[in-house]
Amino acid sequence: MRLQDVYMLNVKGLARGAFQRVTGSAVTDLYSPRRLFSLTGDDCFHIGKVAYDMGDYYHAIPWLEEAVSLFRGSYGEWKTEDEASLEDALDHLAFAYFQAGNVSCALSLSREFLLYSPDNKRMARNVLKYEKLLAEGPNPAVAEAVIQRPNVPHLQTRDTYEGLCQTLGSQPTHYQIPSLYCSYETSSSPYLLLQPIRKEVIHLEPYVVLYHDFVSDAEAQKIRGLAEPWLQRSVVASGEKQLPVEYRISKSAWLKDTVDPMLVTLDHRIAALTGLDVQPPYAEYLQVVNYGIGGHYEPHFDHATSPTSPLYRMKSGNRVATFMIYLSSVEAGGATAFIYGNFSVPVVKNAALFWWNLHRSGEGDGDTLHAGCPVLWPTSGYTSMDRNSADPAAHTLKTKMMAERSWRSPVAFQRSQKPKARVREEKGEQASGGPSQHCLFLVNGRQGRGL
Repeated sequence: MRLQDVYMLNVKGLARGAFQRVTGSAVTDLYSPRRLFSLTGDDCFHIGKVAYDMGDYYHAIPWLEEAVSLFRGSYGEWKTEDEASLEDALDHLAFAYFQAGNVSCALSLSREFLLYSPDNKRMARNVLKYEKLLAEGPNPAVAEAVIQRPNVPHLQTRDTYEGLCQTLGSQPTHYQIPSLYCSYETSSSPYLLLQPIRKEVIHLEPYVVLYHDFVSDAEAQKIRGLAEPWLQRSVVASGEKQLPVEYRISKSAWLKDTVDPMLVTLDHRIAALTGLDVQPPYAEYLQVVNYGIGGHYEPHFDHATSPTSPLYRMKSGNRVATFMIYLSSVEAGGATAFIYGNFSVPVVKNAALFWWNLHRSGEGDGDTLHAGCPVLWPTSGYTSMDRNSADPAAHTLKTKMMAERSWRSPVAFQRSQKPKARVREEKGEQASGGPSQHCLFLVNGRQGRGL
């Protein structure tokens, strides 16, 4: 249902294994898998029942409709995986329509149910009730209602977030914006002089940079393997507690540098590129996050925006920046969307995405509101890594990585300064945008702000 909403997917297409958006008479293929995997009537019934049990008839009705259609086509056939039946689907769909205010559809489906189960007294009573309601005419109790999608109260930027996810990372080509450029980056570091990093400026406000081929295939695979045994449901800070929430669906693990020498090498590379100390207590440990199909993180800030945040009662300070490494690719979806910046960055395997969360004054940058779009079709996984500072004068590094299905690895830095103004916080958003297909990398190119 999350994929259905964010990408405006057609239920009938989903049931066939196709990812299509239908607007009026136009059908747009968002992604075409090499092989279609169809859902059964039983599959569709159970998806619809999840929504039905929550009183969400906006989602329940199309899924139950598809279940009824599939069960009708195979009525009388027995399948070992089926736990539901045509009667079950008709029963739930009829009542869903009644709850949504469509009494005539509820009556028609209830009558069909009685054709297959004529001895069901409850359904017979429902038929009489529906007939009476229609005979009496509409009244305030049964007036036909418009079925609306349930609202998400905490997500005020839903339309922008979903629009950026739907573009799947498209953004203006670089030649249209001269201030966006590509170069070889050394950061005046001896470590990088012999092997500069390919840098691509994605956006200026907020300042977002993509470093291509920051890790090798072998390093990405190693990180995924190290994190695999420790992955657990991701949580978010809620007061003094860490809680799992619906607006962040993923698994994560924390890796200390002592786990493997390769992580020490990675730290040296990050420090050379950013000029920031990545060692605890100046930085967080690496956090690896895995996003499976439908995994997402709704619009949120990486830095704390509330004076009540536990960060301000500790010596670690706020997160200064984020450094995110994509450990694997995805077939569709999974972009990182910047809501107020109005752009998104698609997954680029082995690349690293960097941005500053705070201004030089210590105030939070409101333009960094970002999200992880749901993974529509993974190749393998999605992961992220984090580090935080515990020193009042230290920078904090946070890293998110991708692995196993679509891993990404951000590194965030923290300062002790509190933001001077409170920034409105949301849970998470993503924007569309990505690297151009053709970049000219210039030696000694201009340096990005703050790097």
